[in-house]
Order: sequence, then C-alpha cells, then structure tokens
Amino acid sequence: MLCAIYRSNKRDQTYIYIEKQDDFSKVPEELMTNFGKPIFVMTLSLDSRERLASADIVRVKQDLTEKGFYLQVPPPIESLLQQPEEYGWSTED
Repeated sequence: MLCAIYRSNKRDQTYIYIEKQDDFSKVPEELMTNFGKPIFVMTLSLDSRERLASADIVRVKQDLTEKGFYLQVPPPIESLLQQPEEYGWSTED
C-alpha cells in the first residue's frame, strides 16, 4: 500500500496521508480549508513497514482503506501544572 504524505502550511506538525499523490477528492472540504495548502513531503510504502515514527500504522492503513485519508495531528502539550502530584509536587505551600 502506497500513500502520499503532505504537511499543513497552517498547522505545525499536522500531516495528511492520502492514497494517491495530489488526489484530495476523498478529503472533506472543511478539513482541507482548515489544513491549508498541502505541501508534499514524500510517498511512502506502508507494506514494508511495521511501524511509523509518529502514527499508528494499523490506524493509518485502516483510515486510508475506509476513508481514503489519514490525518496526523500533534500530540497535546502536557502541562506540568495540571497534575503536579504525578510528579511528586505538592500544590500546597
């Protein structure tokens, strides 16, 4: 399975994977508007890979097959102030 990967010119660390290079026909118009101008990154064969650096390869393949595209967004930024007890910090002075 081949896919073409594009990065967003509007949103940092946001990528869209599609089945065929330059064919965005299966991507909803609203998503494309928010994504911005797609900038081609590479064509990638998913068949020879067991994993991807920043995406779940099983989910990528599933979304490409079922929806015709996969949207990769950056992970949420973790705030150390939200759960201080997880880091052994006290919220009391």
